Amino acid sequence: MNGSRVKKGLAALLLLGATACASVAPKYTPLPENVNRLRDAGLEPVKVGAFTAKPGTEESVNQLSIRGGTYQSPYDGSFVAYLREALRQELEDARLVDAAATCEVGGVLVRNELSTGVDKGTAAIEARFTVTRGGQVRFDKTKSASYEWESSFVGAIAIPRSQQNYPTVVQRLLSQLYTDADFLAALKK
Repeated sequence: MNGSRVKKGLAALLLLGATACASVAPKYTPLPENVNRLRDAGLEPVKVGAFTAKPGTEESVNQLSIRGGTYQSPYDGSFVAYLREALRQELEDARLVDAAATCEVGGVLVRNELSTGVDKGTAAIEARFTVTRGGQVRFDKTKSASYEWESSFVGAIAIPRSQQNYPTVVQRLLSQLYTDADFLAALKK
């Protein structure tokens, strides 16, 4: 009887202690509402330009962790590249990407945060987006988004939830961008 309790106690500790592992974020999946919004807006084709990190934040925006374990981007280990790829995929799905276009969208990742608490998980992201056409800036604004989900004290539950929910904050950020009338106007001739 006593050995059974010890085994159960060890099993519970293992479940609670499932932390400090490296994990990779899922590849970005375009949000259909975002793609449809872009497709229906009557926009000109664009090329996706350079994305960078805000100077001085390169490490903090690209190195996220979940319960002490490393959380990496599947795009060269860079969340700057993750944001660029997310934008590119949604524009591509809306049939708006053209490498020869004179209109270009670029960006700077300003803030990128992920927290896995015992009751809730949160993610927050902020980026500055620019649209240039023929070398002239037609749009330059900073957008931000946040997302919250139910977490758990148990690492085996909390960690996968954080891994799966991070992409949602990126989808929300891009939704903020696509609902900005100035952004849409900048992508029209």
